[in-house]
Amino acid sequence: MKCPKCHSEMETVKVEGGEIDRCVSCKGLWFDILEDEKFISQAKSIDTGDSKIGAANNTIDRINCPTCANTPMIRMVDCRQHHIWFESCPSCFGRFFDAGEFNDLSSHTLSDIIRDIFTPERR
Repeated sequence: MKCPKCHSEMETVKVEGGEIDRCVSCKGLWFDILEDEKFISQAKSIDTGDSKIGAANNTIDRINCPTCANTPMIRMVDCRQHHIWFESCPSCFGRFFDAGEFNDLSSHTLSDIIRDIFTPERR
């Protein structure tokens, strides 16, 4: 599988209870349907990428699903933390998080609330 953002190879990473896919270059994460919810408690050990690289890659948001090939992914905003922007496939329901986003999603702090206030609407 190729990373939908930087087009590098995705590696399979074994985690407690299963496995996920992580880009060898940008460290973006691919989760099959509902895997993100299943592995959220392991976010710190799964999301090992540099959040600055993730933030730069966040601007690349018109991507195709790495599983369904030419299916355009939907640009999403987390309902609790509006500064977390990710992509979801309307066909297989997989989700892609840039480096740092999944780890950020795993906790909700005062800093996140402040960031939400200053995050522009996703267009």
